[in-house]
Amino acid sequence: MTSRPPIRPELREWILSTTRAGHSVEAVLKLMQETGYDPRQSRSIVASVLNMPITALDAHTQPKAQPGRRTRHPEAPQVSVDGRTIDVALSVESPTVRVLNNLLSPEECEALIAESRPRLQRAKTVDSSGKQQIDARRTSEGMFFTIGESPLIKRIEQRIATLLSLPIDHGEGLQVLHYLPGQQYEPHYDWFDPEQPGFAAITAKGGQRIASLVMYLNTPDSGGGTAFPEIGLTVTALRGSAVYFAYDTGDTASLHAGLPVQKGEKWIATKWLRERPLQKSSRS
Repeated sequence: MTSRPPIRPELREWILSTTRAGHSVEAVLKLMQETGYDPRQSRSIVASVLNMPITALDAHTQPKAQPGRRTRHPEAPQVSVDGRTIDVALSVESPTVRVLNNLLSPEECEALIAESRPRLQRAKTVDSSGKQQIDARRTSEGMFFTIGESPLIKRIEQRIATLLSLPIDHGEGLQVLHYLPGQQYEPHYDWFDPEQPGFAAITAKGGQRIASLVMYLNTPDSGGGTAFPEIGLTVTALRGSAVYFAYDTGDTASLHAGLPVQKGEKWIATKWLRERPLQKSSRS
């Protein structure tokens, strides 16, 4: 059983008098955090003073979000999309993982590499405030395409939208990454942590991430697969194929990593999907 934090009498009286005066619990928490209290500590103190469980406090202070849309998981053995027959080579149900062969043609892979190469920069991650930052765990180079930026991007985005039954405007811009020997992306989650202070800002438009699609644009000479350490699965990087995985917030089984390239190089294109529209719809 978790012990309640010690609360100074004057702080207890301030919380009680402030809420009695008609100020919301959310306003009290904001004032406490502005004066230096840690967000978790603030919630625990207010819950104790007002004699309510923290879960009830959360329900009181946070508007209930309407359930967002989910992706449709491709099912074996084959799916026909955009005139292509996509083979569902592997299906895992927990977490939801699909290995998709023949998602992209060799020509599309080469074109994506050619269009992205001049714009490559050191790849970044998103920090707890929603800002992009250099992270030692991620050692590749990368770039982002904007939604519908070129005929090639439009075609691929529409194929993904049809395959997963999720509108184009629910997707983040397509990211291309380039890995050289020894480069990798250490184990991580793609969903945003609700406990981080930047969560509200980064999910204000589009909501939470719900699924990822990693497309392999070439076949490395050795290494470079995508590992899911919680389930003991490694997906081999093969040109034109992809690994799709869906997840709920807090799904620890979705932990994954881009393994080091041992020989040659690796090119991938990643698409992250959100539960609500993130972009304005792209129309031809």
